[in-house]
Amino acid sequence: MKKLESRPPEGVEVKARGLTKRYGAKLAVDDLSFTARPGVVTGFLGPNGAGKSTTMRMLFGLSRPTAGTITIGGRRLTDLEDPARSVGALLDARAVHPHRTAADHLLAFTQAAGLDRSRVGEVLDLVGLTSAAGRRAGEFSLGMQQRLGIATALLGDPGVLVLDEPLNGLDPEGIRWMRTLMRDLARQGRTILFSSHLMSELELTADDVIVVGQGRLIAETTLARFVEDNTTQAVTVRAAAPDALARALSEAGVIFAMQPDSSFLVTGTDTSTVGKIAAAEGIALDELVRVRESLEDVFLRLTHDVTEYGSHTS
Repeated sequence: MKKLESRPPEGVEVKARGLTKRYGAKLAVDDLSFTARPGVVTGFLGPNGAGKSTTMRMLFGLSRPTAGTITIGGRRLTDLEDPARSVGALLDARAVHPHRTAADHLLAFTQAAGLDRSRVGEVLDLVGLTSAAGRRAGEFSLGMQQRLGIATALLGDPGVLVLDEPLNGLDPEGIRWMRTLMRDLARQGRTILFSSHLMSELELTADDVIVVGQGRLIAETTLARFVEDNTTQAVTVRAAAPDALARALSEAGVIFAMQPDSSFLVTGTDTSTVGKIAAAEGIALDELVRVRESLEDVFLRLTHDVTEYGSHTS
């Protein structure tokens, strides 16, 4: 598969300001404001029913805001002179005529947008579907449909790429390919905004995160800061003389708890502090590591109270 070889498009911001969408009595998006910056990959996170897809639909003019705005480079999509070359979208990979071949599907889009038909072969090669160009889209697996949807989004070589759940249906190789593609495109100066329920992959891909719940903004920051700001410092420590270590930690006023494996979970401090406490008492440590919550841990904790649908255990 080739890399996208073109002039790096000028990156522009995607901005929502006071964005609100109401369907009757239901408030789907509630006074939402955020910015997706050029040159970085921005993850758009939220539980089911959080308003992510509704927000993306308003960006593309498929749904009209009740109040507020969402713009691309300060302009609504409908006001762009050449939207196909400015922004690419993947909102539903299954929205393809099942009897059209992959090549014909892409050709129809190039003709409608006034693009050079040579782009069809270029994007098919980019997403690894050259050998499937003559196959009908209805025969494709979900993973192949995702690749075709991504190819469609890239036809205009846009500076802004908005992808709703682009990793769904991809196998491990496909997920790694998609991760690399998004990061490569961002390094070219493009604006990448994507949603995903695969927290482990988003943690490997995103630079910034926008977190929403029940249509409202929960957080807008870098991925690293989001995890750091919402994680309590904790350290796991193990010593050959656990009683001596417990006494030293207690005397230092450190909060800790004995774990089933005879290690200690120390909270509210860091490895350097714990190491100095042990060294001062001549206690040899067998293990001393920082405990770091994952993006998934932090996300689930922060969105627990704003999840529309969830499982319940007794």
